Amino acid sequence: MASTPLFYTTVTYYVGLVLLGVAAIVEIWAFVHASTRRAAAFGAVGSVPKGGWVALTGGALLLTVLFGVVGSFLGAIAVAVALVYLLDVRPALRDAVDGHGGW
Repeated sequence: MASTPLFYTTVTYYVGLVLLGVAAIVEIWAFVHASTRRAAAFGAVGSVPKGGWVALTGGALLLTVLFGVVGSFLGAIAVAVALVYLLDVRPALRDAVDGHGGW
């Protein structure tokens, strides 16, 4: 009885495009940040070495470009990798380099 509006596919297309753009920006930011930090800081944090984070964030960016984000399990994993770097490793690197926390 109630049919789908005619603009449904257009709206879902643009929402997916926005999500893809946001994910790509976040992953580019994580990749550039991981690439430009000193390797010694990663050792001080005690996490994955610099080369590992550069490979993980670069691979995440590649997966997002190839498979997209919406409706793709690999795209969701790629965004999660970039967010883990930005929300967990990046603050720890900042604390290790600056010597004082974010508080």
